[in-house]
Parts: sequence; C-alpha cells; structure tokens
Amino acid sequence: MSDVRRQSRSVQIGDAVIGGGAPISVQSMTNTDTRDVRATVAQIRRLKKAGCRMVRVAVPDESAAQAIYKIKRAAKIPVVADIHFDYRLALIALESGADKLRINPGNIGAAANVKKVARAAKERRVPIRIGANAGSIDRKIYGEPTAVSLAASAIDQAKMLEDIGFHDIVLSMKAFDVPMTIEAYRIAAEKTDYPLHLGVTETGLPWEGAIRSAVGIGALLAEGIGDTLRVSLTGDPVEEVRVGYEILAALDLYTPSLTLIACPTCGRCNIDISALATEVRRRVGKMKLPRPIKIAIMGCSVNGPGEAAMADVGIAGGKGFGLLFSHGKPLRKVDEAEIVNELVKEVERFESDTQSKN
Repeated sequence: MSDVRRQSRSVQIGDAVIGGGAPISVQSMTNTDTRDVRATVAQIRRLKKAGCRMVRVAVPDESAAQAIYKIKRAAKIPVVADIHFDYRLALIALESGADKLRINPGNIGAAANVKKVARAAKERRVPIRIGANAGSIDRKIYGEPTAVSLAASAIDQAKMLEDIGFHDIVLSMKAFDVPMTIEAYRIAAEKTDYPLHLGVTETGLPWEGAIRSAVGIGALLAEGIGDTLRVSLTGDPVEEVRVGYEILAALDLYTPSLTLIACPTCGRCNIDISALATEVRRRVGKMKLPRPIKIAIMGCSVNGPGEAAMADVGIAGGKGFGLLFSHGKPLRKVDEAEIVNELVKEVERFESDTQSKN
C-alpha cells in the first residue's frame, strides 16, 4: 500500500471538502422519487446517521429539480443534483440551492449548453462532478469504452470548463468492468490534479456488489488514489455507506468505533464463534464508546491468545470455555454461556476507565 496520497486540488461542497488532503468521504445516492420530499428527506436522514457525508439525488424533470430547495433545508447535508440529458435541469437545480452538480459528458448535450451550466455554477460557487460512465460514453468521439477513452471523455470535458474559467471540478470514470475502471482512474490521476470520486458502477446486489466495489475502490485507495467514494449497490443505500466505511477501515483510512476480529473457524474450534461474534456486535454496537475499541473473538489456541492479547478486549476459545483477555493480559476462564456477558462487562470497564482518565 502506498504511504503517499495523490495530491489533488481542494473543492468545497456545502460544508464538506473534497481533495486537498481532506479525509476521504463516503457518499451515497437516494433511490426515492426526488419529487417526494418527505420520503427523500427520511432516507437522507438515515444515510446521514450511517455516516454519509453528502448525498446525490436524481433530477429527471423540473419538479425534481425544484424539490431540492425543500430537501436541502430539511436534510441539512450537502445535496448533489444528478443531471442527465437536459442541461436546463442543472440550471433549475442551481436555483434550488444544489451544493454540487453531477453531469455526464456522454449525454449532457452541446458544448454551448455545458458552458451555460458552468457559468451559472461559477456564479454560485457550486462545484461540478464530471461523471463519465462506460455505458454512456460518446462512441462517435471516443469509440468503444476502454480505460483510455473513459478517462479522455472526463478529462476533455474538464478542460472545456477550465477554458471558460471554471475550476471547481471533480472527476469520476466508472464502469462495471473493474480492471477498466482502475486503469481509467490511474490515467486521470497521472494527467490531472482534479479530486477523484471513486466507484465501480452497477455492481449488483449487496453481496457481489460489495466485493466488486471493494476490489476496484480498494485497489485505487491502496495506491493513494481517491478523495471520495460511492459504493453502488442494488438495494438500501444505507448499505452503500456501511460498505464504504468497511473498505476505508480495511486500509486504515478510517477507524470505526468497533473493530471486531473473529476467526473463520475450523475443526479445532469448540465454541460457536459465529453466534458469539454476532451477539457481541449487536450488544456493543448499541453502546456509546468514548473511543474506538478492538474486540477479538477467537476459537482456539493457534492464533487465539495472540490476537486476543493484541485487542482491547478478547476471548480465546477452548472446549466449552474461553480465556478472557483485557489490554493484553489474560484475566480468567469463562464458561461458553457467559462469554458474551463477560466480554460486555470488560468493555464497560474499558469505557469507564477511559472516561475517568479524561
């Protein structure tokens, strides 16, 4: 993994910052009808609670563009207007207070119309994300989708905006093809200093989609590329946020409040690790912890004692019992039926000790 993040320019979106060394932010997109303000705001609030830093909404018509005004006031989170086909919707979204625009160079229309959008956005100091997708690339200009043509599509549009003095630009170049996506971002990272919004598009249902996203987004983040991300899943967008943070946590780019280490189990395991880990996550996940905590639930003596000792609190399993650890020190044997309760007690002590030191 690269120890150096790619240097990108800084772009302000509402009260959030992308690029310029700012922490990598997790985004999502609502799947409600944007014209249904109540439903859209309710979903955005769930996303915000899950850690979503900014949210994109579809703008298929004028009514949806106008709804952004009420959505933004109620949601209290930066709102990005997703514009396709009709540049006039971008102008209405700007008037409604959108914090950022996303336009697709493959379908937004004539250069003159794109420039109208850029001038209006510049007046309001609203950034634009140029989001090139393999499925909608302009084949008359760029031919069949490849990493090179995908990157060129986005970069050329960005240059058009810069030619009229617009510089608050973010780029994305997404495809379902993971290697194509990775290479397109590498090209853009090499040729520009624009902040890059990472994503693999149309990845499918949560199980396979999370894997494809983790491979594509994770590979780029490991190379120091990327300033913000969205995991595209078919389903509840809250899952997109959760997966996004897990990808960041796996690369030590984010520290979750609870890190749960649990062994995959094998024939040496004599306790029900799956049930124990599930219950510990459920109970500890509800607690308000003063600082991040690492809990290890291990099934046997091979890696168990070592992993448990390196965690803040841990258990190394035996036959019908577990050896409880805290802060690297073994404490006592615990019957299997009491493992969860004893672990939770140690977490509570950990919490109490931390608060008293502060």
